[in-house]
Amino acid sequence: MFRHVDTYLESLIEEERLAFYQAVCDFGEKEIAPHLLAWERQHILLPDEAIAAMGAMGLFGLTVDEQYGGQGGDLMDLVLMGLALGYHSHSVAITPGAAASLGIRPIQLRGNEAQKSAHLPDLAQGKRMFIFGLSEPGRGSDAANPQVTATRVHDKWVLRGEKCWSTNAKWASHIIVHAMTNPEGNPGHRSTCFLVPMDDPNVHYQEMQGKQVWLQSSTGSIALDQVEVTDDAIVGEVDEGFKVMVTTLNGGRLFIAALALSSLAFAVDRCRLYAQERIQFNEQPIGRFQRVQDVILDMDIALEQGLTWLFHLVRQYNAGTLSRESAAKVKIECTRRTSELYTLAMEMCGGIASMDEFGLIRHAHDLFVCRVGEGSNFALKTLAVKPLMPSIAHLLQ
Repeated sequence: MFRHVDTYLESLIEEERLAFYQAVCDFGEKEIAPHLLAWERQHILLPDEAIAAMGAMGLFGLTVDEQYGGQGGDLMDLVLMGLALGYHSHSVAITPGAAASLGIRPIQLRGNEAQKSAHLPDLAQGKRMFIFGLSEPGRGSDAANPQVTATRVHDKWVLRGEKCWSTNAKWASHIIVHAMTNPEGNPGHRSTCFLVPMDDPNVHYQEMQGKQVWLQSSTGSIALDQVEVTDDAIVGEVDEGFKVMVTTLNGGRLFIAALALSSLAFAVDRCRLYAQERIQFNEQPIGRFQRVQDVILDMDIALEQGLTWLFHLVRQYNAGTLSRESAAKVKIECTRRTSELYTLAMEMCGGIASMDEFGLIRHAHDLFVCRVGEGSNFALKTLAVKPLMPSIAHLLQ
């Protein structure tokens, strides 16, 4: 199936990457798109067979080194996968996306060799998943100061508290818990990350009920009731959990921006075709009206701009030169602009836009997660503006 976004990708990425992207698009068209409505209407999470199929394609191991059974790719491959699968469903794209950018990435960046050897081969094949426990009932965007605590007791650490909004929780074998270990420490040196097995008898998982976004994605609440772990469970260094979190989230924010642009790519195709096919007023297509043309053109401009900016930053990330502020800004702008344009796109299409089979309403709902996930846009704006006012940066809220 031709997607208008492909005309931009052809000039932005190498031929080999484009072939990979198109292969994932074909997979989505054949294995995902025909089943989405049934999954949604039956209120079921992404089936195990679909997850296994993505694992067989190597989508979970895109960024894992070949020595551990992965594809040896980089964030560009992950972003392209998000664009390809997110075109139809964020729920599907985020399953391998979060597994790689949030579950695997902390082990890749800060894990020791024993942790990598023990876990990366299975994670790369999608046989198991890790989740990153950041959000808490009392801590949303303030993830740097977790309420979950880890207390040293003799030769062990005792973890207490609750994590929520954990993507892929249903399928996870382990959770990487970001916990407070040194409340009196300097900012950025108070927390530690621990690798905790989900089958520990003192770990209690519950799927969060009532969620109306990312319907096929598992989102769990996880209670830690005096969970005991040893030093072997530490990912990175003691009191350096903030570093693990920050380096992980930079790439995750670029992936979220890609999901927003995948929604925009879908809307461009849906609306430009509808504007030519929908006949009204003297038996003429509605695309002849200037207001309809404006909506379609504005979406197309935003798509091209967003892709160009995003891919530039992805290359910076791969080179190790991406700033936190840049990752925040592209995530803010791509998610905000796409959400604004979706309101206009749905008005342009009228009542049909509210029907699930038309597709726009799914993306309209899911874009909310893009605005608040990986750090809410409200909170990220403060982070992004600090370099513009360095003399009062410490006062900004």
